[in-house]
Amino acid sequence: MIRLLIPVILLILGLGGGVGAGMMLNGDAGGGDSQVTDGDRADADSDGEEAADEGDGDGGYGEEADPDSPYEYVRLNNQFIVPIIRHGSVRSLVVISLTVEVLNGENTLVYSREPRLRDAFLRVMFSHANVGGFDGSFTTVEAMAPLRTGLREAAQQILGEIVHDVLIVDIVRQDA
Repeated sequence: MIRLLIPVILLILGLGGGVGAGMMLNGDAGGGDSQVTDGDRADADSDGEEAADEGDGDGGYGEEADPDSPYEYVRLNNQFIVPIIRHGSVRSLVVISLTVEVLNGENTLVYSREPRLRDAFLRVMFSHANVGGFDGSFTTVEAMAPLRTGLREAAQQILGEIVHDVLIVDIVRQDA
């Protein structure tokens, strides 16, 4: 019994350590892109405090990449962890970070329905894992196409026509 429990514990500890190290090395606690201009530095130096962000208060999430684009990107705050089970035991874990591309001004709808959206995404990912979608060279375009399609369709079922696409920003498989 302990022979089976030790690899699972080590897998969880390794994954936790890897995620923690990745978060610390990322150096971007807010998760959004922030740019400081010389004018902002001057304001911060003269007041002794940082200048307030004049965005919409979403911490950098939901900002437009292109001012002329009709879409904005809403990064989901937490990663998705999908266990890969073979012969009744966990053989791997897949960690995925997603961003939803929606019409401008619709980021609050994404956050208000995030629990349902996360559930729908997990259903798609579990289904993908159960048919062997994360086995072998799982990052090829052909292997990722069904997952991308499933995620987009799930988001459109929850959020409607405001969803343009679901972007897979990070994906990693940790084998036991």
